[in-house]
Amino acid sequence: MSNVLGIPSLHASRLSLLALAVVAPAFAGKAMSQTAPAANEAVELPTIEVTTQQTSSAKPKPKKPQAGATAVSQPIPTTLAETASASTGQGETKPGLNLDAPAATGSRLGLTPLETPASVEIIPAQSIRERGQQSVTEAVTQNATGFTSAAAPGNGGSSLTARGFVGHGSVMQLYDGTRLYVGSGTVSFPFDTWSAERIEVLRGPASVLYGEGAIGGVVNVVPKKPTDYFTHEAEIAIGTDATKRFGIGSGGPISDSLAYRFDASGIKSDGWLDDEGDFSSIAVSGALRWRPTSDLSFTVSHDYGDQSPLRYWGTPLINGTVPDSIRFKSYNARDSDVHYRDNWTQFKTEWKPADWIELSNTAYRLTSNRHWRNVESYAYNAGRIDRSSYIEIFHDQEQIGNRLDATVRTALPGGVKNEMVVGFDVNRIDFRHTNNSPYSGASDVDPFNPHPGWFINTDGTRPKFDTETSQYALFAEDRLKLSNQLSLVAGIRLDRPTMERHDLITGERFTKEFSNVTWRAGAVYSPLPGLAFYGQYATGVDPIGGLITLSKSNAEYDLATGRQIEIGVKQSFWNGRGEWTLAGYDIEKKNLLSRDPDNPDIVQQVGRQSSRGVEASLALQLTDTLRYEGNVALLEARYDEYIGSGGINYAGKRPRNVPEQVINSWLTWAFLPDWEARIGAQWVGSIYSDDANLVERPDFTVVNLGLDYHVTEKSAVSLRVFNVFDEVYTTGGSTTEWQLAPPRSAELSYRIKY
Repeated sequence: MSNVLGIPSLHASRLSLLALAVVAPAFAGKAMSQTAPAANEAVELPTIEVTTQQTSSAKPKPKKPQAGATAVSQPIPTTLAETASASTGQGETKPGLNLDAPAATGSRLGLTPLETPASVEIIPAQSIRERGQQSVTEAVTQNATGFTSAAAPGNGGSSLTARGFVGHGSVMQLYDGTRLYVGSGTVSFPFDTWSAERIEVLRGPASVLYGEGAIGGVVNVVPKKPTDYFTHEAEIAIGTDATKRFGIGSGGPISDSLAYRFDASGIKSDGWLDDEGDFSSIAVSGALRWRPTSDLSFTVSHDYGDQSPLRYWGTPLINGTVPDSIRFKSYNARDSDVHYRDNWTQFKTEWKPADWIELSNTAYRLTSNRHWRNVESYAYNAGRIDRSSYIEIFHDQEQIGNRLDATVRTALPGGVKNEMVVGFDVNRIDFRHTNNSPYSGASDVDPFNPHPGWFINTDGTRPKFDTETSQYALFAEDRLKLSNQLSLVAGIRLDRPTMERHDLITGERFTKEFSNVTWRAGAVYSPLPGLAFYGQYATGVDPIGGLITLSKSNAEYDLATGRQIEIGVKQSFWNGRGEWTLAGYDIEKKNLLSRDPDNPDIVQQVGRQSSRGVEASLALQLTDTLRYEGNVALLEARYDEYIGSGGINYAGKRPRNVPEQVINSWLTWAFLPDWEARIGAQWVGSIYSDDANLVERPDFTVVNLGLDYHVTEKSAVSLRVFNVFDEVYTTGGSTTEWQLAPPRSAELSYRIKY
């Protein structure tokens, strides 16, 4: 069987493995009936270990159970990896869905996923490390339900798709709970997972929490924090394509009141392309926490990231396919360049003057400097590859902001409890865009033996425009706990951004102000401990183009608005060995730009887009040595009203870069003392590259394997093979070229933690 890329496929074998991984939980019932302990019976843990134990001199303090947690929802370590993770106290998470762990992303009240009337996921650092996921994009798309990648060098390699909506204007990225403003569709920080304590994901509209630009969802990277006990870790790895990688981390007390955390990681590789395919990055972070009293703490932190990603813009289609003979060819210029440099500084104050009130203030500054110089468009033409779009761009961006919130907890008559958080958020973002527009230059090369040549810059590169964006927001969220079984959760947010743009060529200036109110309301009903039914109605807004780089033409329009209805159920069962969720949703987004059907030269803000779907996830400790984690997302996404250029009506068509089926599965087996193996399989449905749905990128199945050997209680050697069957699949593309994902690769690593 051959796939539509024109390269022989092994779909039968891959789909068999995927089917096995997906249906494995179906056999859990029989396994449970034979091996499940009684509710009050102790579970015997295996003797396998993954990483480390604390020394007696650095033993961490025992943790108190989370509020509302029960014996059903408490973590039960089943391998040394879980035991070691718990002993370090880093993140209070474990492999699985972590339904009982407080999450900051779905609520400012620190509710757990079980307590939140929304789809919230926590991806723990342990799972990310074990599965060899080095980038945030890999960790999210291979673990979170329904997320897929739309990454390309032009968007910082971080663009995502969720619930039928694509890009940074609809799927927001946060760092430690702070929203990162998007300049010209690009976010380049954070990118590395080494310093992450965990990654939290919220599916569905989140404007009531974080402002415009989150109708599809939110991804929040939570970094490691200073600890009052010592913890150290390091990892080195070598892999195919001359890949070398390292990571080091350390945290602990400096004195009774002062603690630190430091992390550094980097990667360098020759890359998988024949030429011009090398890439590298380095990330460094550090934090100091001073706790002068038991109820007051100050934390200052700084993160630095430097990336030189793969300079690959795609492979041209030849007769609608990508022949194997050009799969590894590069068609970029010899002196091409992609470089990102980001600096993030944060100062956080946390004060709890009384049991019923908490105050938190976060001040921050982010600077991003990015540079591109590449030939970005390729098209096959009469035996040659035509190259165009010789683009050079610089981004210089600074974001300064502050967020203050106060949380008040009170007890009302009749045993009713109430929690409320109120606060404000202010930002100032300065952005300069430098380019060589109108990006002239053209050349052609041989498809099979391309001579890259040099970058052509006929128009000169110079600053084109500056923008200054000021934003303030007021927000409030409340949880009314009417009983142990029923809670009501609601939130509201007022946003007032103002953007001023200065054209550096013509001298023209214009200012645009927006004002929008978003809200959500939901209920959670828990008839039994560990079981929660919920429903929610939420509203959201997305920008027409990027807010801080708004063009004069788009400034005439309002923000796009949306609403979502979601219902679902979540449960932690079998003494915490099993967790599952099921959600159904309906989202509608209005005020898209659409052309007048009678006069295509007139653009109106009347377009509509919708998506509805079902999502399910499961984590199950089948036996003491066998664990399954997986999820399924099925959706229907379409334009309800949308007329594009030329008056073409796209109503009923699926938006580009949106798959309608996504399945992730992971199976882990501790098959011998000191040995552990895992297999991960991901299946993503077909995707269209155009609004007319004429150019279809095929579905794909990717299988990853891992094998760990625990040399000692504190160290392990790991072998990982990615894309085992060398699947040829795409991560993005147009009607003339597709961005291919990396081929099969392998890595051998050594890790120590103590």
